[in-house]
Order: sequence, then C-alpha cells, then structure tokens
Amino acid sequence: MSLSLFDLTGKNALITGATHGLGMSMATGLAKAGAQIIVNDLVQEKLDTAIAEYAADGIKAHGYLFDVTNEAAVKEYIELIESEVGPIDILVNNAGIIRRTPVLDMEVADWELVLKIDLTGPFIMSKHIGKYMVKRGSGKIINMCSMMSEVGRETVSAYAAAKGGLKMLTKNLATEWAKHNIQVNGIGPGYFATSQTAPIRVDGHPFNDFIIRRTPAERWGNPDDLQGAVIFLSSKASDFVNGHILYVDGGILASLGKAANE
Repeated sequence: MSLSLFDLTGKNALITGATHGLGMSMATGLAKAGAQIIVNDLVQEKLDTAIAEYAADGIKAHGYLFDVTNEAAVKEYIELIESEVGPIDILVNNAGIIRRTPVLDMEVADWELVLKIDLTGPFIMSKHIGKYMVKRGSGKIINMCSMMSEVGRETVSAYAAAKGGLKMLTKNLATEWAKHNIQVNGIGPGYFATSQTAPIRVDGHPFNDFIIRRTPAERWGNPDDLQGAVIFLSSKASDFVNGHILYVDGGILASLGKAANE
C-alpha cells in the first residue's frame, strides 16, 4: 500500500465551524496531509483568531463569514469560494450545537434551533456543494455524527434526534450520489478532551469517572485522534467506502462497560 493513497495535496477542504475544538483539529490534520483548508464562522473575531492560530501552526487557512442554515448565504459563499480558492473537493459538516435540557422543560424554539443547525445546516451545505461535485464527477462529504446517532442519553433529545437524522441523511446522500463518484460518510466521536469538557475531566468528578469506566480505552479522546479518520474519509483510500459512519469512541459502542466495582 502506498501512503500516496492518503495524500491530499492539491485538494480544497471546507470544514464548517472549524474555528476551535474538534473542527480545528480535523482541519489541521487535513492541512498537514496536504489539503488547502477553508473555514467559516458567524463571528468575525472568532474567525480572525482562528486564522491566526492556523498561521502560527504553519497553515494558511481561508476564512469566510456565513451561516450554514441560511441557504441564500450558503449559495452565495460557495460560489465565491469556488471562484476565489478553487473547487471544493472535501466538505466536512462539523458546525453544530447541543442543548442539555430534559424533554419536559425544553422549549420548541430550542428543539428547532438544534435541528436547524445540526441537521438542516449539513443538508444545505451538502446540497449546494454537491451540485459542483456532481458536475465534476468527484467529491468527499463527511458529516459529524455522534454516538447519539445510535444510542440515547437523558437531556439531549434534540441533539440525538438531529444526529440520528444526520446518520440517515449521510446514507441517503451516499445512495443518490455514489454514481457520480461522490463518497458521503460520517464520523461519530466519543467523549473528547476539549476546553468545553475541561471542568468535568478531573479525578473524582462523577462524570469523568463514568467516562473512564465506560470507555474500554480507559481515557477521553484526544482531539488529534480524529485526524486519521477525517484524512482517511477525505482521501483516495476511501474511494469505495460510502454511507458508513466511522465511530471514533475508544470502543464505547462495542462494549456494555465495566461494573461499578471493577
């Protein structure tokens, strides 16, 4: 096997919401595999800060300010990116939110917002970039799914509904566009060490102890653990992989977990 299968030199990758966290780590991995990266956000200051962080890591990133749920804006900016940067060969639908609220307390507006960003956003992005990919006869789309695409958990009903829907959107897009040499797959992260989880990743915290016990790898994921998966699904190495959700979870979904006293 040649490592050239994973070489992304000459490819342009758009990663939504990649101004921080897991999105930034995946974008960094794609860049170091040779891709030219494009990121977006809703806030200019966050976008500027991220572009500077990429530059400090030796990566030239192109930044655009638009809302993935605004179809008119998406159409306009995709045209602009295709003109200014070049063909979008890889799309990573990473932008998303979560609302941790019990069903009985959740407002319909919050439910709809989560579905709009986490499910409708990837649909809009895929639709408008997919048009270009279909014309060119090639493309890679990667949707950020979740373990909640498979299992439930209290307080995250809207998020789980959106991620379950995103799993099925992934499979349906793969089915429709496979004949155009477009591969549509998903990544389902487990529990990762990010700035958002820092307050609960301390010894003795009940949730930290739960995750360590529940994960066969006995640790939280490192954001860089996602880089191999996103590079694989963006590269020639995955040309016959389509409609698949690759769970990067340290083995959680493969296991019932340990008993409390183990």
